[in-house]
Amino acid sequence: MNHPTNTQREVVAAESSRAGVCACVLSPSPFQNMAEAGAGFLEQLKSCIVWSWTYLWTLWFFVMLFLVYILRVPLKINDNLATVSMFLNTLTPKFYVALTGTSSLISGLILIFEWWYFRKYGTSFIEQVSVSHLRPLLGGVDNNSPNNSNTSNGDSDSNRQSVSECKVWRNPLNLFRGAEYNRYTWVTGREPLTYYDMNLSAQDHQTFFTCDTDHLRPADAIMQKAWRERNPQARISAAHEALELNECATAYILLAEEEATTIVEAEKLFKQALKAGEGCYRRSQQLQHHGSQYEAQHRRDTNVLVYIKRRLAMCARKLGRTREAVKMMRDLMKEFPLLSMFNIHENLLEALLELQAYADVQAVLAKYDDISLPKSATICYTAALLKARAVSDKFSPEAASRRGLSTAEMNAVEAIHRAVEFNPHVPKYLLEMKSLILPPEHILKRGDSEAIAYAFFHLQHWKRVEGALNLLHSFRMIPYPLEKGHLFYPYPICTETADRELLPSFHEVSVYPKKELPFFILFTAGLCSFTAMLALLTHQFPELMGVFAKAFLSTLFAPLNFVMEKVESILPSSLWHQLTRI
Repeated sequence: MNHPTNTQREVVAAESSRAGVCACVLSPSPFQNMAEAGAGFLEQLKSCIVWSWTYLWTLWFFVMLFLVYILRVPLKINDNLATVSMFLNTLTPKFYVALTGTSSLISGLILIFEWWYFRKYGTSFIEQVSVSHLRPLLGGVDNNSPNNSNTSNGDSDSNRQSVSECKVWRNPLNLFRGAEYNRYTWVTGREPLTYYDMNLSAQDHQTFFTCDTDHLRPADAIMQKAWRERNPQARISAAHEALELNECATAYILLAEEEATTIVEAEKLFKQALKAGEGCYRRSQQLQHHGSQYEAQHRRDTNVLVYIKRRLAMCARKLGRTREAVKMMRDLMKEFPLLSMFNIHENLLEALLELQAYADVQAVLAKYDDISLPKSATICYTAALLKARAVSDKFSPEAASRRGLSTAEMNAVEAIHRAVEFNPHVPKYLLEMKSLILPPEHILKRGDSEAIAYAFFHLQHWKRVEGALNLLHSFRMIPYPLEKGHLFYPYPICTETADRELLPSFHEVSVYPKKELPFFILFTAGLCSFTAMLALLTHQFPELMGVFAKAFLSTLFAPLNFVMEKVESILPSSLWHQLTRI
């Protein structure tokens, strides 16, 4: 159940996936064979050139230096250097001031442009140009091309996005107030739920458990007022008053949620609610076509029945009857397939993981991990867990760095990247780098509240898969989704504020990891500051800066002069004379 209450589907950006393309295989003609042979030769030639530039550029550099030194006499390099040095000696300090000042101005302009580009697009312009244009010319593989195409698809889909960035969803695995949240308060003295979270729950109850015809039935009229009460004792008293008048399903729901102090008591009350709710559902089902009021009443009775059955399944899961809970959830999803707003499949995934029925988990993911359906941390991280399970027991970062990643390992790494990009807060809780608290009744997709709700129930499943947490720990440095590409919409900037409203004050809210400044921004900033300082010092102390410049140049070229002297002393004079005459 989500806010706003009208049913809206969250359009998710296109994800990178492997699409099988069916192509007709034609018999090649001789011309095609010749063209393919020519293309293959060109590819081999290009690969050879790329290899030579990759590994032999250092050797080429020293060969060019050696040739230049040998031909220094025919090329009159010494005379030209003397002319240049004479010209530099005639320059006044004003020239050096102008030179350093111009360099500082240019580097400052580059710094401003780089900062603006980074703030707008989240990446460095120089890095993007080098990766997009220079790297392919040098033979590098552009790993971001699929992501870029997915990003463009996501941009086209974003025009259809009509939901709020920070839409709050009902937690599919929310706890019981009386049996769980209140027990925590009794033990610790802390309130695990915020007023904002409980107010959202009150709105949910009024939306799903009431209708316009409640005033015609005394018990329902009392419960309509009870859902609006802020005082828990007043709500419980109203529920007892309603039960004195009639067997009211919603009154049993309220007592099971808030008055029952154990799961066993809550299950008993939900069974009584089920008996009353099924009777109301059958009666309203026969009258739903008699008018809009009867249709609204039937819709309310449907919501009540689905809620009761789901909570009964959750009670069975909490009491250790996991197979019974799985059967109840499957039957519920089969009986009411259109009520996807309750996200019952997430309860089913958690129960199947407890049974270690990984094939059934994969079957559920295949149905709900779809591009047109809203994503969640449960969907993304469960898919990553299944991929990691196939390789985690034998995975070693050191061995993978030496031999490269296999196909299964690459799939697992991509699944983890996808999950972390969707919600970067989850790894801190799964790796137990941050303490868990009781999950709230409402969560924010991709926020800290969703991460807490997921890790609270699924940490045990990650621990059960040998090596899965080690594999996740190997990629603990990837809460930087921008490095992988945009598989989803950009992270909402209002998430932190909404999470602070949903989570209690004693919890330190995990914020979205900020991308560090690119290297070239820091480099241009340092270059601008350094050249500006040189310009100022040259203007104020021209003679002293000249001495420092000469000393720096002499120190810089001292190793080169030493190497040249050694070469001249080692080579025979006759050979050296013949080489200089070439």
